[in-house]
Amino acid sequence: MPLFALLLVFLLVPLVELAVLIAVGTRIGVLSTVALCLLTAVVGAALVRAQGLAVLRSLRRELERGQLPVAQAFHGLCLLLAGALLLIPGFFTDLLGLLLLLPPVRRGLYELLRRRFLVARRGPRDVPPVLETEYRVIIDDEPPLTDRRRPR
Repeated sequence: MPLFALLLVFLLVPLVELAVLIAVGTRIGVLSTVALCLLTAVVGAALVRAQGLAVLRSLRRELERGQLPVAQAFHGLCLLLAGALLLIPGFFTDLLGLLLLLPPVRRGLYELLRRRFLVARRGPRDVPPVLETEYRVIIDDEPPLTDRRRPR
């Protein structure tokens, strides 16, 4: 199913971009549409840079405290994706990129993914997990392997 979803995204996003670009181009003109695409790329790159530096500072603070900066790394990945989306020509990807620049959106995505991938542990944390297995006792008349390797 994930392969199908990925294929669907790669087919639908360019079609949506093309439709939006044509609609905007007919309303405001071709040159204005191109200029607006370039403007969103430049403004988006500046915003990604500013927020990226803030996330990097936060990541360093967490590392200096000896804590694992998982949330900051996630925010950094979101900003990287936002930058890529803002550099792709089109208004739909620009909208997605701008949404990823909003800290509340990133926090919401982080919490959603954290809850989804959090492994639920049952019982007290100090009790080791129970491993069920089967075994066979093999009685062998030969000496152990270590004894066979010794020079005689």
